[in-house]
Amino acid sequence: MMSAPVLQTRRLSLLPTSVDLPSFLMVLSALLVVYVPEYTELFQGLWLSDEQGHGPIIFVVSLWLLFNHRHQLAELQARPATVSGLLILGFGALLYAFGRSQHIWIFSIGSQIWVLAGLTLLFKGWRGLRLVWFPLFFMIFMVPLPEALVAAVTAPLKTAVSFAASGLLYHMGFPVGRSGVMLTVGQYQLLVADACAGLNSMFTLEALGMLYMNLMRYTSAARNVTLALLLVPIAFVANVGRVIILVLVTYYFGDAAGQGFVHGFAGMVLFMLALVFMLAADRVLGLVFKSERGAER
Repeated sequence: MMSAPVLQTRRLSLLPTSVDLPSFLMVLSALLVVYVPEYTELFQGLWLSDEQGHGPIIFVVSLWLLFNHRHQLAELQARPATVSGLLILGFGALLYAFGRSQHIWIFSIGSQIWVLAGLTLLFKGWRGLRLVWFPLFFMIFMVPLPEALVAAVTAPLKTAVSFAASGLLYHMGFPVGRSGVMLTVGQYQLLVADACAGLNSMFTLEALGMLYMNLMRYTSAARNVTLALLLVPIAFVANVGRVIILVLVTYYFGDAAGQGFVHGFAGMVLFMLALVFMLAADRVLGLVFKSERGAER
């Protein structure tokens, strides 16, 4: 049997002692009843696709960020913003009801950001919301976008990636032709798929960039905004490099090699390179902008 001090220590590490346990369990149970079916469907369907594969990563990181703020949030003096909290909570509930009934992910999943913000205002007020604003903001990156919007953004991205990759390979002396998003190299034809367009990489890299800036606690807004903007062309360049690698592998080793293990491995390597470029860009920005960092939270 565990001694009382051990049990107390474990409870302190997982849940602050000042938390009203019955209220916490009631709110947590309600959230689980409402959102577990949504996440079950996502994990069994949409999040298994290449285009939305970043969703589970953002979900886990968001939970980790909220969990890390639990003691600070519990220690805050309760100054409930009742009216604002009820309005925001009600708006989130309406979003969820509409999204769930119409099977619109951007509303049903996105509603939890409003619901959590409303609950924070009801229990802790605006100081509490300021404390957890980043974990809630970070959840935006895991909200599935409408298919029409994804298609509208992906189409020009695929064309741009195809154009850049084919142009670079042609100037390097390779027998490459392009027709729309179809690349021809030697006797092989390659279709630049949605996964190679870069939208998924842009979302994931942008999310990790935001997380990086939050962990580094930079106080220069200009530096943070500039780095966030630079992540878009960095992700684009990385995806152009990925397509070039796949074209070269196919040209030298055949179609089976280009569509096999190398296809997924090239994506991982180029994403790691994009992270390296992000860190390099941050180092350069550190020479331009002030490098003050906020206090430890």
